[in-house]
Amino acid sequence: MTLKERILTELEANRETALSGQLLAERFGVSRNAVWKAVNALKQEGYEIASTQNLGYRISPQSDRASESGIRANLNGFPLNVYVADTVDSTNSWAKQLYADGAEAPFLAAAEAQTAGRGRYGRAFFSPKGAGLYMTVALAPRQAIENMLSITAYAAVCVANAVERATGQALGIKWVNDLLLGTKKVGGILTEAVTDFESGTVETLFIGIGLNLRESDVPAEWKEIVGFLGCSSPLKNRLAAEIAMALMQYDPEDRSFWTAYRERSRTVGRAVLCTQGNRQFQGRAVAIAPDGALVVETDAGETVALKSGEAKLLE
Repeated sequence: MTLKERILTELEANRETALSGQLLAERFGVSRNAVWKAVNALKQEGYEIASTQNLGYRISPQSDRASESGIRANLNGFPLNVYVADTVDSTNSWAKQLYADGAEAPFLAAAEAQTAGRGRYGRAFFSPKGAGLYMTVALAPRQAIENMLSITAYAAVCVANAVERATGQALGIKWVNDLLLGTKKVGGILTEAVTDFESGTVETLFIGIGLNLRESDVPAEWKEIVGFLGCSSPLKNRLAAEIAMALMQYDPEDRSFWTAYRERSRTVGRAVLCTQGNRQFQGRAVAIAPDGALVVETDAGETVALKSGEAKLLE
């Protein structure tokens, strides 16, 4: 870890207290000038660090920038490799590249902005700089494919729980992976896998998560859809760490999370337009089956268990 990274770790862990240059210099066995240079380098990278004579350095209480050191400070020793970038095309694409270049799963990849954030079916995900949490957790489950089919729903519960603990706001889940505040989408999840078809196992999972934390200018075509959590206090590093730790504890044999998923459902009981392959039909969502399928009673009187595809809310 570089001096700059070690100083950032100390500042993140002591947000309520100013740390003097002398203290930091003694702690890391360097000169005060080396500390000053490292702090200035952090400022140039976008970190809001106040320098007060006779008191020292302190990260602004409102600064909410994702950082490797900040995330690690919230992992409480949990074993997880962390990578953070300023801007990437998408965190899932970046995580795949990191994996291809030798990064060992599990790891977390987070960015301040995405230029090509995406959701299911290649749809764009609005990802402006500074306004959201954009992250991917890479896991190496080496489990049978059927054991991992519920991971996206599990991830939705993990994210909703972490947000509620941090903000007090209860998010709903639209089947299967949209996170709603009221009627607007504030987050989404995209799970992609590397599989071994010969053995029928999932070698690596990339679970991408996007959360809209703060208001930002939204393209006109999305104004009726996109919502924001309205967070004022720093949350990114804490949320990233909590979500990642929860995802790493996924157990295919433990189905208890489905209770929380059903309680947060904003789909059951609603009229829906379903798309399954080339087929479309309307009906009413009546239940979420034990395997996670959305049970729909169609307008034609048929009962369909939707295991894949999409259900658009009509009311």
